[in-house]
Amino acid sequence: MNSQKKSKWTTLIIIDSQAVKNTCNASIESKGFCSYKATNGIKRHLAVDTLGFPFFTYLTRANVSDDQGLIEMLTFNIDYFKSKPDDITLTTILLDSGYHIEKLTTDLQKVYPEIMTKIRFEISPKVSKQQKAEKGLSGFVVVLTRWVIERSNAWVERCKILVKNFERTLVNATAKLNLCFIRLMLKTIATHEI
Repeated sequence: MNSQKKSKWTTLIIIDSQAVKNTCNASIESKGFCSYKATNGIKRHLAVDTLGFPFFTYLTRANVSDDQGLIEMLTFNIDYFKSKPDDITLTTILLDSGYHIEKLTTDLQKVYPEIMTKIRFEISPKVSKQQKAEKGLSGFVVVLTRWVIERSNAWVERCKILVKNFERTLVNATAKLNLCFIRLMLKTIATHEI
């Protein structure tokens, strides 16, 4: 048995959002239109660790921007960052190019002025067309480190109940998402020796 205790303070959180179509069961609370993805439904905002397991989950209507969803998710979980000691490494929050660091920083400092002494945002660089051509690649190319959250989204899609939003409320939809991840984490624990 490994006697080393893992720190509860992570150094990397990877964040992304995913628009999900509603079914006819959805209520007004969970209806929104994401023009970028042309999806009428909800948006899942997900923050994962380096293994792809959730740090935070947060659901909104699909019309909520990625920036606003991230601000709400971190605000809802701000106690984690408030209790993080100042003398340890900053937590890097890895984002894609759909997020705007200046807006995030300004709005989060209104919620918790010392937040930027605990975290730093980093945009994960996209592979350019020239880089794809040099490597003989085309279409979707995995971006280093961000593939972890893409895999987490794929895990969620394997839970058939989460392929679309069948829930009437965002609370119920959040519970279903969390249950999916609990099942995956229990399965992982069960396959490893304790």
